[in-house]
Amino acid sequence: MSSRSNSAGGRFSSYLQVAPMALLMFTLVGIPLVIVVLLSFWQTDGITIYREFTWSNYASVLNSPVTLALFIKTIKFALITLIITTIIGFTCSYFLVFYVRNLKLQIGLLLVCTIPFWTSDVIRMVSWIPFLGREGIFNSILMRLGLISHPLSVLLYSDFSVVLAYVYLFTLFMIVPIFNSMSKINPNIIEAARDAGASKWMILTNLIVPLCKTGIALGSIFVVTLVMGDFFVVNVMSGGQSASVVSAMKNNIDQLYYPQAAAMAILLVVLVLLLVTAILRVVDIRRELAR
Repeated sequence: MSSRSNSAGGRFSSYLQVAPMALLMFTLVGIPLVIVVLLSFWQTDGITIYREFTWSNYASVLNSPVTLALFIKTIKFALITLIITTIIGFTCSYFLVFYVRNLKLQIGLLLVCTIPFWTSDVIRMVSWIPFLGREGIFNSILMRLGLISHPLSVLLYSDFSVVLAYVYLFTLFMIVPIFNSMSKINPNIIEAARDAGASKWMILTNLIVPLCKTGIALGSIFVVTLVMGDFFVVNVMSGGQSASVVSAMKNNIDQLYYPQAAAMAILLVVLVLLLVTAILRVVDIRRELAR
């Protein structure tokens, strides 16, 4: 009886410990999300919101070719950014872990990567405009070298500039988790693989990449959620020539069509959850982190 009572008391104590954080999360995340879900089923005439149940908000979103195109473009931005940031993040982490032997130098170089984050995201993003513009620095250098005869207009106010800004802003969110996973790899394992006759490519693909999959998964979740929830980068770097789902949501909010914006928000949350679930199906982060 005493062991059972002690077990029950310990379980109750554990619940008490997590209760404050659970209450905080429910207040800051759960309640607003419930309100958005309810709002997505209400009706509006653009001025007044009527608390009458309807599926029309979701029907208008799913039946709109423009909105579906925005969802596809948002996914495209997220996937392209994910691929590029993964390559850059893995390469930088590989260099820091396996080519920089000094721990202090490793940490110092990793901190160098964070220097751009010491200022505002807006400033860092807008700084690309004078660099990539038709009369910007990059075009001027290419013309002086004789590589082009006229300025390239595709560098700015295009999908290219949007992806470039995303990669610049969010690569660090991929570097840090991959670096953390890669730094935990025992060097003796790699030495044993070399002694067994494994080539560098075999060590990379069969040993290092599988052992870094937790960091890659965590970084992928960070990058995907950040890109899918952004609208400011798209508006500024595309010059208004491109848009995302969040941009359309903002337009609906500006026009006081809150239920339609809420429906788009819920569909976007579902889409992000599906992408995150797909990532978690590949990597069991809980089991990997428990090692």
